[in-house]
Amino acid sequence: MSLETLFADSGVQVEDLDKARAYQQKYGGRLEQILVNMGSLSSDALPGIYSRLLGVETLAPTAAPSWEAPDNVDDQPLDFLVPRGWIPYACAESGRWTYATRAPLDLEVNDWLRRQGDDFELLLVSEETHGILRSRLGRYQDTVKDTGLDTVEEGRLRELATEAPTVNLLNTLLARALKQGASDMHLEPQGGPARVRYRIDGVLHEVDTIPASMVMPVVTRLKILAGMDIGERRRPQDGKIELRVAGEDIDIRASVLPVTDGESAVLRFLRKSALVYDMKELGLSSDIEQMILEDIAVTSGVVLLTGPTGSGKTTTLYTFLSRLNRREVKIVTLEDPVEYQLAGINQVQVQPAIGFDFAAGLRSIVRQDPDIIMVGEIRDKETAAVAMQSALTGHLVFSTVHTNDSPSAYTRLLDLGVEEFLLNAALRSIIGQRLARRLCPHCAVPHPKAAQLMDDLNLHALAARIGCTTPRLLEAKGCDHCAHTGYKGRVAVAEYLRCDAHIRALPKGPTFLPAARAHAAAQGWRTLVEDGFAKALNGVTTVAEVLRVAG
Repeated sequence: MSLETLFADSGVQVEDLDKARAYQQKYGGRLEQILVNMGSLSSDALPGIYSRLLGVETLAPTAAPSWEAPDNVDDQPLDFLVPRGWIPYACAESGRWTYATRAPLDLEVNDWLRRQGDDFELLLVSEETHGILRSRLGRYQDTVKDTGLDTVEEGRLRELATEAPTVNLLNTLLARALKQGASDMHLEPQGGPARVRYRIDGVLHEVDTIPASMVMPVVTRLKILAGMDIGERRRPQDGKIELRVAGEDIDIRASVLPVTDGESAVLRFLRKSALVYDMKELGLSSDIEQMILEDIAVTSGVVLLTGPTGSGKTTTLYTFLSRLNRREVKIVTLEDPVEYQLAGINQVQVQPAIGFDFAAGLRSIVRQDPDIIMVGEIRDKETAAVAMQSALTGHLVFSTVHTNDSPSAYTRLLDLGVEEFLLNAALRSIIGQRLARRLCPHCAVPHPKAAQLMDDLNLHALAARIGCTTPRLLEAKGCDHCAHTGYKGRVAVAEYLRCDAHIRALPKGPTFLPAARAHAAAQGWRTLVEDGFAKALNGVTTVAEVLRVAG
């Protein structure tokens, strides 16, 4: 069976294969790697293709995390083999070596093996498994030396950044990140090899290391793709990348920051195909969802979301807007930046460098006669005042502020200088939000100390309040479905405060926060921690995860 037939079986289009052949004839290279670089073939499909072509077994991914390099691994030419995708995996007593490889068709390595004789065995590995094996080959990592790329001219940097090893490495890292559902990828220099971390469901996981000799070419390639100045290494730079990776079109926000050992790069993935702006997808508790639906059904007032960066505020606001988006309604948003485009909604990006900030933009938006306005963030007195006044003139306004809980939004706005009467007249509700990781449904197990947790945290009373007659406190275990984290996806943990007559009548002085919290408790509205525990009682997340994000 030919490679071309195997490519077709893996979903490669005929026109893509023709383009790859044309590129190969002009520039050389292996056909399968060209297809991977084009985004027409997933690197994860390569081990299966090689296995069918060569009749060679594939190493199980579960074997890689516990693998230990043979004692005599230093007898092998690691600097030659490892960068080409070959790992000396095992050595028998007879001296027969087994190599784990992600590139079995590499001509240079095959020539070297022929010169050594035929006494060896092969195991095929995926890019991800190869990365794990390489990271566990500690002695190889320690021997990698900085090649002095700091002094290489810009032209040479560009050349290195476009060579196949650099392109393949970066494409592999991006494809792995997308496969694992990462929201962003971090490349961090460590004075030698750089570590690679993915943020998955809000938590960073170290997944790989980049050899010291490859760090600058990879960062340079990122700069080229993002339209940055590759010769500038003293100042932070930002850019945007549009790529097709593993058959998926993706937008990437790139940021490069000079650090002590080089440049740290962070890529934030904007995956349009994965977006679903639906209230049910947020995972809000049913009573909180019902109250919010009542709030956003009115024609005027301000609905605020509070929480730290990364707590899902923008996604929640987009969900509200999507629900309200109708032909007879005009919606205008003011954002910094506009990350996702919503059909039928007028989205405006602020440009602080030219004086077009949130306050100036909001004044202009009001003159556009909108029905609904979304302001990405209230940062200053002027923006807050215009937002409140817009609500009083018949607009429904959504926005966010950075506070720890819902009642604190009042004190934050007062600190900015907003008049108390404006807040009392305009605010309709404030929603505090965090994102907790959902338990993986495939591997969650009953918590061994569930009864003790129920007693220690006084969860019996909460269970009775929410009508949970059979609490299910579970514990994260980990399996292949969740990359052995025990969690898959995230759910909103929310704290609701309606700005009713009682809240408006409370003096907004030092006694306001405890009085507002007492009123919320009297109404049966839960705090962030209580709403999280309610989800833990229903087996959605864990007590430990709730305490991590809201405790």
